[in-house]
Amino acid sequence: MTAGERAALLRRGLDEIFAPTLRESICRIIDDVREHGDEAVCRALRDFDGIRIEPSQLAVTHDELAAATVGPAVDDAIDDAITHLRTYNQRVVERAANWRFESEPGLFVGEKVTPIASAGLFVPSGKASYPSVAYQLGVPAVVAGVTDVALVVPPVPAGRGEVDPAVLVVCRKLGIRQVFRVNGPAGVAALGFGTEHIPKVRKIVGPGSPAVTLAQVEMQRHGVATMMLLGPTESVVIADETADPALLAADLLIEAEHGTDSAVVLITPSVSLADAVEAELAAQIVVLPTPRAAAVRASLGVNGGCVIVDDLQQAATVSNQYAPEHLQLAVAEQVQQAVLDLLTDAGEILIGQDTPFSAANFVIGCPASLPTSGFAHVSSGITAETFLKRTAVAEATGAALRRMAPTIIALADHEGFPAHGNAIRLRFGPDPHPPSMP
Repeated sequence: MTAGERAALLRRGLDEIFAPTLRESICRIIDDVREHGDEAVCRALRDFDGIRIEPSQLAVTHDELAAATVGPAVDDAIDDAITHLRTYNQRVVERAANWRFESEPGLFVGEKVTPIASAGLFVPSGKASYPSVAYQLGVPAVVAGVTDVALVVPPVPAGRGEVDPAVLVVCRKLGIRQVFRVNGPAGVAALGFGTEHIPKVRKIVGPGSPAVTLAQVEMQRHGVATMMLLGPTESVVIADETADPALLAADLLIEAEHGTDSAVVLITPSVSLADAVEAELAAQIVVLPTPRAAAVRASLGVNGGCVIVDDLQQAATVSNQYAPEHLQLAVAEQVQQAVLDLLTDAGEILIGQDTPFSAANFVIGCPASLPTSGFAHVSSGITAETFLKRTAVAEATGAALRRMAPTIIALADHEGFPAHGNAIRLRFGPDPHPPSMP
């Protein structure tokens, strides 16, 4: 690949998310919601989703939540997934417990961990039904102890405002009672500003289209915390000649079928494996429904593809540069750990061909809402920790403060903050003695 081709592959999605015309459109929606509240939310739902409802109908009623049902298999699957997610996130909370220690005689430092006061969860709709996103966001928030959780979801297409019943079932099982039917960008804005019927929250999370992702980025300008970035899905598979081509092709198709804005990349040192996978893909794509097949062809043929490398070490280097949302290792068992040790930048790493992306998306319990567009370089997936905050706590005795006094005064004087130093001189005199040397 040329330098330009490499840059384009690594930049995937960012140009679409931050396109000037899209930004202008999203900013208009945000400003409309800020100025006109529920009226603007209903207007966006009418203009972009073709659904007409009144402001009083934005909230999903308690009766709707209570009446929502799914088939027994899906209901059991939701329970199974929620159980795994609770287990994972309870361990996250345990590891994030308060701590305190004595860093020197008389000086105690630590942290107090508490949940954020409120959170808004965005669950996409339109391309498909996403109860899995509802529990991937909802379970961490509930386990973290967030008391005020609101969930927004676009209504099902071509309906009269109905919300996917599977999403409502998830909300009922998790005790989330504030659920709203809204257009994506307008719903993000409504959560950030608060409207007549939709509560204002301090943090908004949830994956979505470039429009929804950009709306979350723009709302940061209005003082709302969001995640960077949870945009169109993407995956990378690192494979060697030991991988099963049929399984490899099937696993590449998992994230590829999400949409024409998804990106999927195979990285391998084996040309023969790449050829075998290409043949398998051709055979497996034809059995997919037309919209999914179109998404796959874009994800693998336009936005992604296959990168041939010299060896697995170079494969790890390429993957780290890409920093994928989802990463799977399909390499010989004896080299798995060595390759894993080289990998530093990914939202998740799934080891072996018995750990496909679909298992992680639906039930394993690890976070499945993960940073995209290279933001795995600097951020992580959504867990209970996303909804926790840490407050530093310190306590010093008089003796410990006297020991620190010369340091405080020297730095206060150097930086030109006399009040900082005077607060110490008031306690210990104009020239506190430096600490005695042993």
